[in-house]
Amino acid sequence: MSGLIITDPPRAHAGDVEALAGHGVATVHEGMGRRGSLGPGFRPVQQDVRIAGTAVTALCPPGDNLMIHAAVEQCARGDILVVATTSPSTDGMFGELFATALQYRGVRGLVIDAGVRDTADLRAMGFPVWSTAVCARGTVKATAGSVNVPVVLGGQIVRPGDVIVADDDGVMCVPREESGAAVRAAGARAAKEEATRTAFAEGQLGLDRYGLRETLVRLGVRYRPYEECAGAPDVSDGTVS
Repeated sequence: MSGLIITDPPRAHAGDVEALAGHGVATVHEGMGRRGSLGPGFRPVQQDVRIAGTAVTALCPPGDNLMIHAAVEQCARGDILVVATTSPSTDGMFGELFATALQYRGVRGLVIDAGVRDTADLRAMGFPVWSTAVCARGTVKATAGSVNVPVVLGGQIVRPGDVIVADDDGVMCVPREESGAAVRAAGARAAKEEATRTAFAEGQLGLDRYGLRETLVRLGVRYRPYEECAGAPDVSDGTVS
């Protein structure tokens, strides 16, 4: 789908987006049944930043950022720009000039399956970016792509208006129709984690809290005093009986 710019797509509810930002990537991911992660390839150029926003998508040819310019016009306050390429690219397709334009429009950050540059400037500006590469090599503006169409990043389909959650742990996508359910699931996960945190702080072991002693028994894992193993073959090679 090339040469298409879709305007005013539906977006997830703003209240749900704010709530998901408060929980962060790991909690939302676990709450949703371990769905939605874009994988380990998307790394932040900054540290200690957690955001969520609604996706505006751009699909670009490799090494060509024409459609990022077109996507900026479609961005609104609370959005996150999400950029994919039609084939792999590590070129520096985005830098501080784009970030300046997006900050003016109230955009919360960028997720791009390609390269970025001007990373020191991006950090100084406080404009969050998650990318799969950092590279000074520039791009052209010569080939049509599309804006606000579904794109694939890290094996996940991201549609315009879906919720993007990003922090130091990476990036995930919540389908816009599931944003309310994701908020509830993340809240339940957070409450469960808080109860576990309290239990661990009071000395309870994960083996007992999660019922893992039974799992060890089922797997045939045994406890042996060190004295019984002294002088025997290395216990790590599995030959001690």
